[in-house]
Amino acid sequence: MDTKELLKKVRKIEIKTRRLSDHIFGGEYHSTFKGRGMTFSEVRQYQFGDDVRNIDWNVTARYNEPYVKVFEEERELTMMLMADVSGSKLFGTKNQFKEEIVTEIAATLAFSATQNNDKIGLILFSDDIELYIPPKKGRSHVLRIIRELLEFEPKSKNTNIAQAFKFLSNVMKKKAIVFVLSDFIADDYKHNLKISAGKHDITGIRIYDKHEAEIPNLGMVQMQDAESGELLLVNTASKKVRRDYSKYYNDRVQYFKESFKKSGAGSMDCRVDESYVKKLLGYFKQRG
Repeated sequence: MDTKELLKKVRKIEIKTRRLSDHIFGGEYHSTFKGRGMTFSEVRQYQFGDDVRNIDWNVTARYNEPYVKVFEEERELTMMLMADVSGSKLFGTKNQFKEEIVTEIAATLAFSATQNNDKIGLILFSDDIELYIPPKKGRSHVLRIIRELLEFEPKSKNTNIAQAFKFLSNVMKKKAIVFVLSDFIADDYKHNLKISAGKHDITGIRIYDKHEAEIPNLGMVQMQDAESGELLLVNTASKKVRRDYSKYYNDRVQYFKESFKKSGAGSMDCRVDESYVKKLLGYFKQRG
């Protein structure tokens, strides 16, 4: 798309998602995701009831009376958005493509983080890392992220979620709030997810279309694999073909749910024709 059209689309998404983050998600995000821990603020004289474990023995020795360390919650967080930009992102049979929903959810989350003065970063992945934007603060940074989600053209159409988690572990040394947006039609990422979830607060958001779950009986149909680009002639009248595809799809959905649960990570499903607002709000409330 040309620059004028792109800017118009970015502005449209900003208006819609910023309104959501301002009025709905800002407070929920703030209360759901806690700071990295307690950071030292100051020392003061010991008062009755203070935890003796917080006594600063060096200051106490210097003034010959007890002083304690005062800590406060470190509220500033880093949010990392990880978006699958493989070939299947363009699937969509009703109202919107997956990639449009991914962009809107990512923008809503990013503006919610901005309200908390947090940093936001972006990882776009296929079967390789297509783009990495280091975490920064501010509206202009969020707008850049939206622009990349809208117009980025990946080099590959394949998917490797394990590789994405490996990159996350290497590049993010401090704890981050991580949202992974994908259809998760993949496997073999459980091990890398578990390693990443041991360090970061991870949520997988599965974006899907209800028509992906099964193949309708349409006779002989030429189909193209969204990732490999291969053209195949498929006999959809065959019960075995439809059954095998349904099993393949459902196995990946089950793998997604079990992998995130066993890794201690959060997960949610979002269908392209459903309200992602309700889904996100419900997830935040459940987490909070």
